[in-house]
Amino acid sequence: MGESETMDVHKERTRAERLTEGLTVAVASVLSFGLLSGSGAVFGAIAWHLVTDTGTTAFSRLSMPVLFLVVVALPPLVARRVFLSRRRKGTERVTAAVPAALTLLATSVVPFAILCLVVVYAD
Repeated sequence: MGESETMDVHKERTRAERLTEGLTVAVASVLSFGLLSGSGAVFGAIAWHLVTDTGTTAFSRLSMPVLFLVVVALPPLVARRVFLSRRRKGTERVTAAVPAALTLLATSVVPFAILCLVVVYAD
């Protein structure tokens, strides 16, 4: 019985640890959704312009909205997979959310970088 009580004490986290994890999740989520919304708005405008433009091919009209959906939908899907894999390992919800939020932030940077390259080299 002494071992199980010792294990329970080690599993408990302090309020500061939970607060730090919560703040990490909140900041990473806000930054990633900001990056995704900016990229999504620009890619959406480009997709709409290509779809409604009279000089574009049928392939461009189909491929651009699909590419737009993939770029915007992929980061939350990857973050969800990371979150679910951490939850299956038995970690708490907030502890599992930290790697998921950081993954969301990292994968949100990719569409933003693509957008920056498009803006820099589009001429």
